[in-house]
This record gives sequence, C-alpha cells and structure tokens, in this order.
Amino acid sequence: GAGRIELCAGLVEGGTTPSMGLLQVVKQCVRVPVFVMIRPRGGDFLYSDREVEVMKADIRLAKLHGADGLVFGALTEDGRIDTELCTALLAVCRPLPVTFHRAFDMVHDPVVALETLISLGFERVLTSGCDSSALEGLSLIKRLAEQVSAPYAPLGGGITERNLQRILEGSTASEFHCSARSARDSGMKFRNPNVTMGASFSAPEYSIKVADVAKVRTLNAIAKNIL
Repeated sequence: GAGRIELCAGLVEGGTTPSMGLLQVVKQCVRVPVFVMIRPRGGDFLYSDREVEVMKADIRLAKLHGADGLVFGALTEDGRIDTELCTALLAVCRPLPVTFHRAFDMVHDPVVALETLISLGFERVLTSGCDSSALEGLSLIKRLAEQVSAPYAPLGGGITERNLQRILEGSTASEFHCSARSARDSGMKFRNPNVTMGASFSAPEYSIKVADVAKVRTLNAIAKNIL
C-alpha cells in the first residue's frame, strides 16, 4: 500500500546513496515511484568539491537506471540552504522531481529555508519539525504545512503505528514517510560472537532490519481513516 519508496542504503547513518544494482532490482519488483537518496556519506550536509562530483555522478546513474525522482540536501557552514549547490544538483536531476531531505531539520531558520527551497524548485521537503522526531516537532510542522500547500512538507522521523494518528491529527500534512522496519533473525547457524563488521554502535551481524509488510499496511489503514 505504500505510494512511494525512498531508496536508501546506510539507514544507521540516516540514509546514504544505494547501489545501482539495488535500484535496478527494486525497479524490477515494484510499480510505485522510486526516489533515490543522493548522499555520499553520513554526517553533516556540508560537502566538498569531490563529494559534489560523486553526487552528480550518482544522480546521472540513478536516472540511467530508472529512478523516478531524487532526494538530496545541502547546507552552508552557517546552517542555511546551499542555494548554489542545490541549483547545480537540481539541474542535473531534471526533469525528475526532487525532494529536499531531512538536512532541512539542521537549518538555522526553517521558515526562511522553506521559502528558499520553494523558490529553487524542490517538489517536497521532508521534515521532523527540526526535532528528534515528528511527534516532538509537531508544532513547527504545523506552521510549515500552513506556510505552503500540502503535500509540500511530508512528515518524517520516528513515525510509528503508535503515534501516526496523533501526528496527522496535529498537523495539516497529507503525506508521511517512515522506515516501517523490524528486526529479523539471521539464517546463519554458525556465529562468531567476537567479531563485528563495523563500529561498536552498528547493528549486530545476526539481526537484519527489513521492511515490515504488516507495519506498512497498519500505517496506511490509520492514515486512510484520518486523511
């Protein structure tokens, strides 16, 4: 029942650019629009010239392999929208629609930032209301949604089946975004508990995060009752 997919790798880091192999296989399996995350690394949204080269190359490849839209965000060192870089990246993305991702939640002035993004030509801005989750940022989300026509500012960040109703009823947003995932135990029978493949805070090797079909259906049912 999902209406659109934001395709990412590296969810532990908040989402990074997926492989083109993943994009190709996903496009073969689904009929809903697939928007591809363009983010060369985790961390902040202040990018070097080399990272910008990577982002432009990834956009071109994503378009070549069937992306229906792109998702990116870039800021200046003082927490404002990097209009020069965003304009350059938007030009590479066109004619595909583009969403500005939750880099928006790191801006200095969200009201000014939203107006900037509208003027630049972004179709959507994903936000948790500049707070740790959409529930905590609800008051700002409502202000932003009233500032522009829905569904320009979809909700995202910490949305679950337990809080979606409160979030939708407390805002005027008509779209929402979430990972709707759960943990699945690995099929490995032999396990070495002494070794991890990443940093100490990374996900355990024998627990796999997957999209949860039941959660997606439940979230959609809640939303249909409200919207």
